Amino acid sequence: MGIIAAGLSAEIAIRGSLVVPGDAAATAAAIRGAPGLFGLGLVLDMAMLLADVGLAVALYLLFRPAGIGLVLVATAFRLVQAAVLAGGLIHLLGARLLLTAPAHGGMPPDMQATLAMLHLEMHAQRYDLGLVFFAVCCAALGALVIRSGWFPAALGWLLWAAAAVYMTGSLTLVLAPDLLPLVQPFYAICILAEIGFAVLLLRGPRPG
Repeated sequence: MGIIAAGLSAEIAIRGSLVVPGDAAATAAAIRGAPGLFGLGLVLDMAMLLADVGLAVALYLLFRPAGIGLVLVATAFRLVQAAVLAGGLIHLLGARLLLTAPAHGGMPPDMQATLAMLHLEMHAQRYDLGLVFFAVCCAALGALVIRSGWFPAALGWLLWAAAAVYMTGSLTLVLAPDLLPLVQPFYAICILAEIGFAVLLLRGPRPG
């Protein structure tokens, strides 16, 4: 639950309140006016990634008896996703550096704002790239949930549905970005799957 809360807070509550889509100047002004808030978003991102790596290890230990091959796939792809997202934090740091540090080589403010916006957009694109790997992780976890019998089978099917949405969304962004608004509503399935999985993990496995 902490991973979900940290991720949504950083992406929606914080950056969503600072980044103005399509308006580099307004975004730059918002970040310059609240550098601490932007930094808090970075801290939450790091906390999310640290927790996610820990969760990857915990899930490996939990599901190892249900199938070593599947659990290795789930763990490996979850860790790759974490690495991709961690690399994306460089873009957030780059945007902050451009907007809060002294002028670099006399770079005009409008160019600073444009480059910072590019960094923010690259971070968002990298996040979507990471979801390709997370989709494979979710598919493997869904199979482990069903195979183990420790959790309701419906959760496994929900994780498979989330995997399909994540993969479809990321591929749509690359191949047909104009169609992305048609896919976005289906991300509600992913949120439901992740919250349901978190709740049932807190409850603990119950062998049938």
